[in-house]
Amino acid sequence: MTETGDSDGAAWGAAEVRDAVEAYWAAADARDWSAFATTLADDFVYDLPQSRERILGKERYVQFNREYPGEWQVRIERIVADGEARQAAVRTLVTVGPEEIPAVHFFTFDTEGRIAEVTDFWPEPYEPPAGREHLTERY
Repeated sequence: MTETGDSDGAAWGAAEVRDAVEAYWAAADARDWSAFATTLADDFVYDLPQSRERILGKERYVQFNREYPGEWQVRIERIVADGEARQAAVRTLVTVGPEEIPAVHFFTFDTEGRIAEVTDFWPEPYEPPAGREHLTERY
């Protein structure tokens, strides 16, 4: 990706998108809610399509995360960043006790480099249907 300039002259590229995503997850994993809040736009929107829930606003989203139950840790597995479109797709693995939960997150950024929107998908694992074992391998 090539870097593009904002009207104020600030460079924006895939590296900046990647850095912002990493800062978001590092703050969340450390439960540093002040640092977490600095990564978010004031008019932040959080969508959970599977449960059809939406949180509007940075403060409500920070509180949602602050109150989320249980001890969990997150590890970024992959970030695909597009600096020109100011978007990222992220695959994470969240560990809660002995359970590992894969998730996919889509990020959109505002013109100031803050996260404006996150859409999370938390897929439920399931056993594959019979009859395709000859085509697949399990991991």
